[in-house]
Amino acid sequence: MTKIEIGQISGIGRSLFVICLLAGAIVTAAIHHPAGIIIGAVLGIYLMFAIKVVQQWEKVAVLRLGRYVGLRGPGIFHIVPIVETLSPYVDQRVRVANVSAESTLTRDTVPVNVDAIVFWLVWNAEKSILEVENFIEAINMSAQTALRESIGRHELAQMITERETLGRELQRILDEKTNPWGITVQSVEIRDVKIPQGQKWSWLGARLRH
Repeated sequence: MTKIEIGQISGIGRSLFVICLLAGAIVTAAIHHPAGIIIGAVLGIYLMFAIKVVQQWEKVAVLRLGRYVGLRGPGIFHIVPIVETLSPYVDQRVRVANVSAESTLTRDTVPVNVDAIVFWLVWNAEKSILEVENFIEAINMSAQTALRESIGRHELAQMITERETLGRELQRILDEKTNPWGITVQSVEIRDVKIPQGQKWSWLGARLRH
């Protein structure tokens, strides 16, 4: 499962820290007083934690004393350490969730194992941060639940022959559920429908008798 990553110290922040420290050391060597390196170290530490960089496909929320003040990104920006904090970074590219349902009964009481792929993306980073605690876990759990419920509403023959219809139904159900979180489900593909070996011949025999 994909994890939400919290932004760490940026490469630019680290570089500025080193530059300030070196500048402070040079000043200290020149004036023979430790004030230079102390000031350089303090300024370097501040910049290291204050300068942040967000990638082209990302957004991040800034919280000032716990209150939401806006989104930042993509690009470089500045925060006030301690006073301001960042939410987990939100990747707005299309992502894929693999979901499965094992030994789930169809409408005609045949246990099946179904694998599906869900294509989704965050269209509103603000909602995905503020409206749901962990949207990645929520997507996976919702998709798995919707898949199980959909299996129970269809007969096995439908699931085998009408995969595209089942996928569209799942996409509609998931999209309605996740839109309030700032997430849209673009498509759902049913990858595989398996019948346990012991049940396969029983189901085929029943189909032949009909």
